[in-house]
Amino acid sequence: MPTDALLDRFLTGLAPLTPVAVWAHGSLAGGDYVEGRSDLDVIAVLDHPVTARTVWRVALLHARLRAEPLADRLHCTYLTPDTAAGAGRRHLTWAHEQLFKRPVTPVTRTELHAFGRVLHGVPPADALPPVPDGELAAFVVRDQRDYWRREVDRAANWTQDVWVDLGLLTFARATVTLREGRLITKREALDVLPGLGAPGEVVEDVRRRRYGDAAPPAEEWSARRARLTRDYLGPAIDALVAGS
Repeated sequence: MPTDALLDRFLTGLAPLTPVAVWAHGSLAGGDYVEGRSDLDVIAVLDHPVTARTVWRVALLHARLRAEPLADRLHCTYLTPDTAAGAGRRHLTWAHEQLFKRPVTPVTRTELHAFGRVLHGVPPADALPPVPDGELAAFVVRDQRDYWRREVDRAANWTQDVWVDLGLLTFARATVTLREGRLITKREALDVLPGLGAPGEVVEDVRRRRYGDAAPPAEEWSARRARLTRDYLGPAIDALVAGS
């Protein structure tokens, strides 16, 4: 299986950096992973500060994996025990085939504690502080209000599959988190969306592309799908935020 082969090569290459732990989160840990379509979301906890030499070694590790199947989908954020606390702190990350810094969000932290998959070392409970009460809900509201609501008004992106998929799925997952205090998978989100009033033909389009073998969308359908998605998401996000 290409996923297992890639993870084995990644862990072997990471060993000289003496990680305290390596965990999978997202679809790979939550039981909703689709090989070739899902990202491989990983957190590595190193036993030493992230120095310039560490950055160089991480870049070299990922460069050596570039030719491996699925390597473009491998995303890893690097923490240390001293930097693991605080969801606002930005950490060295390899994603989208480049190095940058980003936070480990309360959603990711909650996933890790709830169902994180240990690939190496200690479990998340031993190295990652729990998410404080209220922090997950507050983050979800901010994400919908400050990021997704703004993006809905930017029409150009919404003819692309990824925007339609993530926009709808993230909204459904946020709604369940705020209502029930739990996280759900993308597959569960697709089941929830019709009950939230999402346009059924768009939901089925997402489902076919994620779990079936759908052909690329025609230009006319892409334009209609974009309009349906934006017309739904704008008022839906406004109502979610107002009621939170």
